[in-house]
Amino acid sequence: MRHTRLTARLAALSALLLVASACQVSDPEDTEDVMRIGYLMPETGPLAFLGPPMISAVEMAVDEINEAGGPLGLEVELVGADEAGNEAVASESAGRLLSEGVAGIVGASASGMSLAVIDQITGAEVVQCSPSNTSPTFTDYDDGGYYFRTAPTDVLQGPVLADVVLEDEHTNVAILARADDYGRGLANAAAEALEASDATVVLNETYDPETASFDAEATQAEESGADAVIIVSFDEGKQLIPELIEAGFGPDQLYGGDGIRSETLNQDIDPQDPNALDGFKGTAPDPGAVEGFLDRLNEFDPSLEESAFAPQAYDCAMLMALAAQAADSTDPSVFVDEIVGLTRGENECTGFEECAGLLEEGESIDYQFASGIDEFTDNGEPVSGTYAVWEWVDAALETVDTRESSLG
Repeated sequence: MRHTRLTARLAALSALLLVASACQVSDPEDTEDVMRIGYLMPETGPLAFLGPPMISAVEMAVDEINEAGGPLGLEVELVGADEAGNEAVASESAGRLLSEGVAGIVGASASGMSLAVIDQITGAEVVQCSPSNTSPTFTDYDDGGYYFRTAPTDVLQGPVLADVVLEDEHTNVAILARADDYGRGLANAAAEALEASDATVVLNETYDPETASFDAEATQAEESGADAVIIVSFDEGKQLIPELIEAGFGPDQLYGGDGIRSETLNQDIDPQDPNALDGFKGTAPDPGAVEGFLDRLNEFDPSLEESAFAPQAYDCAMLMALAAQAADSTDPSVFVDEIVGLTRGENECTGFEECAGLLEEGESIDYQFASGIDEFTDNGEPVSGTYAVWEWVDAALETVDTRESSLG
């Protein structure tokens, strides 16, 4: 019995030490031979299908940076963690990354997960760059200047999505959105654009993404008199879409955003009918805006089935390394001030080797984003966005158009 109590006490002490270690933030300059960059991505959870392309893109960026000699001649070491679509898990993962002395973190993916960790990361004076946060909330967020994103705000996507609906001559539109910052942000941006074009938004409701059934939401949409429904969802859209179809909406009356864009969605909706979604349309930041990027990524990781937000993730990692090179320091409190300027210089360049070479010569650079965006605003987000208009055609997800949207 005494031995058992001693073992239990030792186990408890070990657990406390682990927690204390996880909560301690290391100084990135403590590791003189490496620059550590972390990623906080959905390896599990409702956006798990989006994790692999973003993670592989960051890994490819790190490989290219290291092959070119690394920032200040240092190797970049990549440390990964799961956001899991769960605020508690995301916070714990962010704490672990900080404890390992990362200079920057690529992620989180979901806007809600970034809101759960942004104070934790930026408060530690570590750079955070999300490849896929689109909520308008982040534009004016008090982040001390440490938060950036390479995905454009949904203030830009909303009008593009609205135009796609209006071009199909729908005039009474229902919007069903998940009850989080992403859902509300895109839903309101689309609603505002629809109403500005004299369409009627007959329903703009949020729902609990954890609900067991979406029958009530489908009934609301049906009873609203809508002739089209915009769905702002993540993985739970797989349950919502069949309910809407059962309520009488055809796939050509349904529209979605980037959170529901998946190459395998038709299999999830009806494994017996690959054409079940034909006519379903939507918008998403264009993953293939720069020619050749996706070819390189697929060569790097042939197992990838998705590509969404991959170039944006690549850009986040590349900008962190280039900022360290420009600042002559891997301390994020020093190199953070260089990031916006890297997108506005006089010399266009792509990749680490070319851009770092110009910086070493004392030249200013205009980093050419793999994601195709132009430059950052003073708040560290794209001034414009390129959007793919996607549609399910003959059992395949196709990009049928690309469109530009700008903050002006």
